[in-house]
Amino acid sequence: MKYQCLMIDDDETIAETTAEYFNMFDIRTAAVGSYEAAEEFLKTHQVSLLLLDINLGGRSGFELCKQIRKQFDMPILFISARTGDDDILTALNIGGDDYIKKPYTLSILLAKVKAVLARYEKAAETAQAVSAKAVSGITAPEQITVADGILLDTGTHLLLRGSETVPLKAMEYKMLHYLLKNRGRVVTKDEFLNNVWDDAFVGEGTLPVHIRHLREKIEKDPNEPRIIRTVWGVGYIIGSTAE
Repeated sequence: MKYQCLMIDDDETIAETTAEYFNMFDIRTAAVGSYEAAEEFLKTHQVSLLLLDINLGGRSGFELCKQIRKQFDMPILFISARTGDDDILTALNIGGDDYIKKPYTLSILLAKVKAVLARYEKAAETAQAVSAKAVSGITAPEQITVADGILLDTGTHLLLRGSETVPLKAMEYKMLHYLLKNRGRVVTKDEFLNNVWDDAFVGEGTLPVHIRHLREKIEKDPNEPRIIRTVWGVGYIIGSTAE
């Protein structure tokens, strides 16, 4: 059975209330209360998005996220009462797509989930359309030069480095593609949020984490980036020529 959302929270009241609210607005949602129950659920159901708490009784939502990322690529939004920067960065670094602090307003959380699901479903439709066109011979994927020896394939959403292929997460691809389309000028944070995420509820720390992940896949030394450069206080830029 297919679900749009799975709520994983050991607080039964929060989990069931959130799921019930989402279902009222036609977002098919299920709720489970433990690490083990989430694993079992995902074995037999298709899920488009996860809402994941960090504290799952005696188990960790961080560890569950790592395990899920080995098999699935759906968006994972962490939800937690823990508000420390370390927790937020850990969640984003291990594969979380955003971090939402408790207590949250159900209407705002619903709006955020709808926005993420819309992007996820649109990306899936686009990938299917590109694949169908490629098979039929209608069009060939475009390969865009990122830097010397590095190409971005818009058909497969892969980075090509010689004989090596490097997969990109959906948001990493969108950010890199947008930077390349605007090569030679600074892309501001607000521009990313408006034109790439198109989402007013993105967490403050999400953008730099995705940029760092991109650099780890592109740069020779991510700590001294030469391709995706930071313009402090403004945004990010890819130069007009490969460096």
